[in-house]
Amino acid sequence: MELTVYLAGQIHDDWREDVKQIADEKDLPLNFVGPQTNHERSDNIGEDILGEQPAPYFKDNAASAVNNLRTQVLMQKSDVVIALFGEKYKQWNTAMDASAAVTLGKPLIIVRPEELIHPLKELSNKANITVETVEQALDVLAYIYE
Repeated sequence: MELTVYLAGQIHDDWREDVKQIADEKDLPLNFVGPQTNHERSDNIGEDILGEQPAPYFKDNAASAVNNLRTQVLMQKSDVVIALFGEKYKQWNTAMDASAAVTLGKPLIIVRPEELIHPLKELSNKANITVETVEQALDVLAYIYE
């Protein structure tokens, strides 16, 4: 049985590659999907499809519509969501994706450092489990196959 895992979180570093590598090392049959990780592509997709927009607000609005569609489709097709909350970047998109997973009834694993226990307490309460590392998140998924 192969599971599809939506990797929600910031797109500014290669944490998703770390997750994939750990999953390979654990020999887990997982397929990974997630947001567009090419930041420039993500920011410009609205204009790439709909043409030049009259102001930055409209450019962002057009890009958001396409990116939200992508997220909705891929998350609905996923079996589980891992949402990584880091310390370096603002985590608005991660919070939005984690909330969408809860709304869709998708099993949700939140990864967050100890420093974010308080600000994420309500969201963590809605998740199936909250862990501190991606290794722990993958250990949770590995348990499914035991």
